[in-house]
Amino acid sequence: MIPPEVLKKIRHIQIRTRHKVTDVFAGQYHSAFKGQGMEFEEVREYLAGDDVRSIDWNVTARMGQPYIKKFREERELTVMLLVDVSASHQFGSRRQFKNELAAEIAAVLAFSAIRNNDRVGLLLFTDEVELYVPPRKGTAHVLRVIREILYFKPRRRGTRIEPALTFLNHLTQRRAVCFLISDFMDDGFQRALRITSKRHDMVAVVVGDQAERMVPPAGIVEFEDAETGRRILVDVADPATQSELSKRQQRRRVELQQTLRSAGTDAIEVNAGEPYDREFIRFFRMRERRLRA
Repeated sequence: MIPPEVLKKIRHIQIRTRHKVTDVFAGQYHSAFKGQGMEFEEVREYLAGDDVRSIDWNVTARMGQPYIKKFREERELTVMLLVDVSASHQFGSRRQFKNELAAEIAAVLAFSAIRNNDRVGLLLFTDEVELYVPPRKGTAHVLRVIREILYFKPRRRGTRIEPALTFLNHLTQRRAVCFLISDFMDDGFQRALRITSKRHDMVAVVVGDQAERMVPPAGIVEFEDAETGRRILVDVADPATQSELSKRQQRRRVELQQTLRSAGTDAIEVNAGEPYDREFIRFFRMRERRLRA
């Protein structure tokens, strides 16, 4: 039995994402991702401006005038949502936890996908694969995806991205659009990401929180690693400490950007408790321009 508070969250996310999907995301999503190939539609007479490479020479020879083959894009895609459910996602400083933001983003992407008649699958992971939901269509399926992200109780607390990518690569040979939603507090996944990016259309959604980048000068604070339980006292009011923390976070961010770029993986950065619409629209438009080019 799902607790009432979880059902309330699912309903809240469904309401919040409905406007985004209907008015903004669905069309942008459609333009940003192409299908798996081209399907033959018809043969018609050649018109000025048509690509001569499309001429069907057999039909042209029989009819005595040029004809071309018309194809239409196979629109149906498989969209895989790889969502990090490790303990570090149970954090938020601005009215929203990172795992709640991950669920909302997954909902927007999933609803956009089914509006375009695509299938949606889910893979939840910590330092191991925790749950796999095969790709399907339909609103009821998307609501299940949201429910699993919010309600699922992982067995483990740590983060390892490599096993999730390896599982995905063994799962299917057909190319899919894969959104890897994580705070990426992990190392050693670069090789697996490069392999996966060659097989699938990979997009990294980097989920963070402003407090992780800029710790307020609140004096002596006890920090606890949510994944290991390790605790440490830090004087965050000390300017030298503030400077060192800021440098470490910036260095980590730059290294992650370089890792994703070298693997051929696009990236979107979002923060819990902050609007994310603009970042996704910018990404979708960038993808559309790239496809046209």
